[in-house]
Amino acid sequence: MTLNPFINVIGPYEDDDPTEACTLTHYDYPASAPDEVASGDDVPLAALTTLRVGGPARRLVVARTEAELIEAVRDCDHRGEPCLVLGGGSNVLVGDAGFDGTVVRVATKGISAEVSACGGAFATIAAGEVWDDFVVHCIGQEWIGPEALSGIPGLVGSTPIQNVGAYGVDVSEFVARVRTWDRLDDAQHTYTADQCDFGYRWSRFKAEPDRYVVLDVSMQFNLGTLSLPIRYAELARRLGVEQGQRADTSLVRRTVLAIRGGKGMVLDPADHDTWSAGSFFTNPLVDAAAVPEGAPAFPQPDGRVKTSAAWLIDHAGFGRGFAVDPASHASLSSKHVLALTNRGGASARELVDLARAVIDGVDAAYGIRLVPEPRFVGCAL
Repeated sequence: MTLNPFINVIGPYEDDDPTEACTLTHYDYPASAPDEVASGDDVPLAALTTLRVGGPARRLVVARTEAELIEAVRDCDHRGEPCLVLGGGSNVLVGDAGFDGTVVRVATKGISAEVSACGGAFATIAAGEVWDDFVVHCIGQEWIGPEALSGIPGLVGSTPIQNVGAYGVDVSEFVARVRTWDRLDDAQHTYTADQCDFGYRWSRFKAEPDRYVVLDVSMQFNLGTLSLPIRYAELARRLGVEQGQRADTSLVRRTVLAIRGGKGMVLDPADHDTWSAGSFFTNPLVDAAAVPEGAPAFPQPDGRVKTSAAWLIDHAGFGRGFAVDPASHASLSSKHVLALTNRGGASARELVDLARAVIDGVDAAYGIRLVPEPRFVGCAL
């Protein structure tokens, strides 16, 4: 196995010598590119979200170190000023009036790891690292697992909050612990994976969205160049393997990016279908009897069934490109009905109206109430 170059190597790494195979070696990897956003007053938030919607923040603080991040949040909390902690802006809809307070942009950087040939890699990643860049890093270091989560926008610190997942893989499969700043206790707290209350697009951090600021995430990976077993039927078919088989991690990444790109789920400034918050609704978890005839049904450990929000939307009469009004600047994606998109100049109000129309329409057709995945700031359904 060959590892990429790194700095601050402590200790030997001899994977060809069985007597040294379990030597634990620490690596600090070169810093990634710094965030180019600058702190300031009256800063428009539209440019900081993937929906490209949102009025100004009264004050924006870009926190490039952990100390700056904690201090900015603590200062607001101690003064009683509204404070919004913003990551990559990929899972938020900001209202047209903006945010009357301080927005703290997470821009911390850093990746370190302890690696052994027999024990794998235990990596700690700063919350401000870009998730997809970290996926590329994992593949380069031969850390197995995140390849199926390629192309997902946002920062590493946001992934455990949503328990981000795609193509049969959830980030909770790798998370070992999450270190946070607890705004309620005014103290640091670290949670092991079993304390995070992970569920389908859920965690203890999502349950209390204004309480925890993720500082870093530690994840554990096996080593190799073959992926986790492929669980998702479409991905397996595109890879030319059976479900449960493995494939080269680089090939899995390229294939996932191609699938996501075909659905407008890979960010592209020139493509309005990607001016979105990704999948706007979670897949409903319902009793088996509530699943409409012909809809996908995936049994869950708790006895419920997960069905497809996209199927429900489409079959309730909301096709690709649907808009509440022909003059609206917000519509469903022309590639995938699960994404609400900004066609250029959309307002938060237009997106809220579109979301409400879809929710009400699916409810009327099937008696299932869709739940939005993004966080609403300064606006509501």
